[in-house]
Amino acid sequence: MKSRRDFLQTVVGSFATIPFLNADCAENTKGSVQSDGPVLRVAIMGLGSYGTRVAEAMKMCTRAKLVGVISGTPSKISNWQAKYNIPEKNCYNYENFDNIKNNPDIDAVYVITPNGLHHDFVIRVAKAGKHAICEKPMAVNAREGQEMVDACKKAGVKLLVGYRMHFEPKTLEIIRMRKAGEFGKVLFFEGLSGFQIGDPSQWRLNKALSGGGAMMDIGIYSINGGRYMIGEEPIWVTAQETKNNPKKFKEGIDETILFQLGFPGGATASCLSTYSMNNLDRFFLNGENGYAILQPATGYGPIMGRTHKGELTQPITTHQTVQMDEMAAIIFENKKPVVPVDGDEAVKDLKIIDSIYEAVKKGGRVELKL
Repeated sequence: MKSRRDFLQTVVGSFATIPFLNADCAENTKGSVQSDGPVLRVAIMGLGSYGTRVAEAMKMCTRAKLVGVISGTPSKISNWQAKYNIPEKNCYNYENFDNIKNNPDIDAVYVITPNGLHHDFVIRVAKAGKHAICEKPMAVNAREGQEMVDACKKAGVKLLVGYRMHFEPKTLEIIRMRKAGEFGKVLFFEGLSGFQIGDPSQWRLNKALSGGGAMMDIGIYSINGGRYMIGEEPIWVTAQETKNNPKKFKEGIDETILFQLGFPGGATASCLSTYSMNNLDRFFLNGENGYAILQPATGYGPIMGRTHKGELTQPITTHQTVQMDEMAAIIFENKKPVVPVDGDEAVKDLKIIDSIYEAVKKGGRVELKL
């Protein structure tokens, strides 16, 4: 496999007989917000595989519309112009996109570039007076993440992060059940996130562009998942790294990390982040009175799951469609999602990642203050 994007798309291959969309979930796929409000006009920055996935998903949005592009590759801009009917005046490159401040037809920019570029690009978007949506991880460390949050607050614009699972129906049902006490006291969470990465020359294995290895790419799903499944913020972390291929996974690029989180209510989490194993993508939550399993837990769809009460039957959705419609409601109406998707939420994940790397180096427990 070449990337996390490929992994998340193919991990559900064993469920290929399940239709991705059907009549019963068509309404949900278009988003839970009706189209009776303003439409969020979005420019996508970074026209790679995931940017394309977001663009395709936005065709079904009722509250968000793709209206602009920002890329360092002229041929991509031309192709997207033709494919998505984007006017020339809404097309920019990485050098001149600050000029969007003079374009009233763009409300927000979705930054979908390598991690190491998020910080500078989001701050430039904020200075241009546009709302920023950023892929996760939001930055390469918590310090840069906080600078992004501060810049957006100073500019009076919103900073949202592409936490698509925060709007996924089966995930939200487990959160509802946990809040309702249906699992009893939560005791344990397990998160498995990883795949066998391919091309050693890709940006994900370049420290300057990625900020790290598997943890920054796929491990963040288990970090964030542990937080919203347990419903608390961790107070300590321990971690151990295994590197079997130092030639491919050079200094600063983690191959496999096992990490453990402790929570104030007494629950613990055991998680795996890896670039060397397939057949993962599983969340398990255990409580005194019940349990929940998601497998696949974070792929593009369909998400599958069950609890002690039976199979989860919530609708299958196109995650990015729902995400963008919901983000329009957050920006225009200050809607509060069940699980936050703002910059402050992302900084918490980055603080945990920083502490995991610290725990690997020191070989002991690191206290967390989120």
